[in-house]
Amino acid sequence: MTQDFDLNPTIPVAPADFRSGFVALIGRPNVGKSTLMNQLIGQKVAITSPVAQTTRNRLRGILSTDQAQIIFVDTPGIHKPHHELGKILVKNARSTVGAVDLVVFIVDGAVPLGKGDQFIADFLVKTEAKVILGVNKIDQRPDKRPEIFASYQALATQNHWQLQEFSALAGDRLPELQDKLIQALDPGPYYYPPDLITDQPERFIMAELIREQILLHTRQEIPHSVAIAIEQVNEGEEITEVRAAINVERNSQKGIIIGKKGAMLKTIGTAARQQIQKLIAGKVYLELFVKVQPKWRQSRTRLAELGYRLEDN
Repeated sequence: MTQDFDLNPTIPVAPADFRSGFVALIGRPNVGKSTLMNQLIGQKVAITSPVAQTTRNRLRGILSTDQAQIIFVDTPGIHKPHHELGKILVKNARSTVGAVDLVVFIVDGAVPLGKGDQFIADFLVKTEAKVILGVNKIDQRPDKRPEIFASYQALATQNHWQLQEFSALAGDRLPELQDKLIQALDPGPYYYPPDLITDQPERFIMAELIREQILLHTRQEIPHSVAIAIEQVNEGEEITEVRAAINVERNSQKGIIIGKKGAMLKTIGTAARQQIQKLIAGKVYLELFVKVQPKWRQSRTRLAELGYRLEDN
């Protein structure tokens, strides 16, 4: 197993000028929060997908440098919830703001400031959070960039926020953003060992990697009606056996995931297995099966069983 997810190594004493803190990544769905966290950390800890509202759990990613340790909290996109799961996700995202040292409010730099962004901005202004406005996707629509930038510059100026443009996908101007984050944090200790990149257990990451492949291969057919439960992990000397349940709400969704003669499930399993092998740096045998759990997103009991609950700060 890789050592990146070992939660028990020794935590060193930080030097006198060391900075550290918790940084929330806040924004509308699909503005690039998970992509940004993965890029800054340098390794994949959060799943990404063209489907909006990919992130569900409050996932911590850890960036340690010689000067600082930044603990990123990737939150679900703030949106109008349509079911019990959505309500929990949005409440958790909003509650995160009161428990961190700094907020990076990420917006889509390919479009001007909109109502969804203004809604989040109005919420942040009412808090005591220190905010950096991060304008992502600056590599898109260069012909409209001055006009788009002006709308976000006005928002930052109005609220006395720092502003940083970047492209999370291309990696452009991320060093400048990282410098601003470090300077905005107060002096502090190491909260985690410097070689740790997330505080989540491997089973959680495995489940997320499987869910990512379902989102990528089924797109809008299975938008958010799927939850993964890792039922068993057996670590052998030569191979790790993983058994996982894919929970959906309807029989029609089960049929889509399985596909004709099991072709889709095989495709999802092969892609997920390759990602999990990178995670644990070893061979994996992955067994997937599909369960129908009617209306699981509406049931607090089912949500809790599948790992979704209101988080305490």
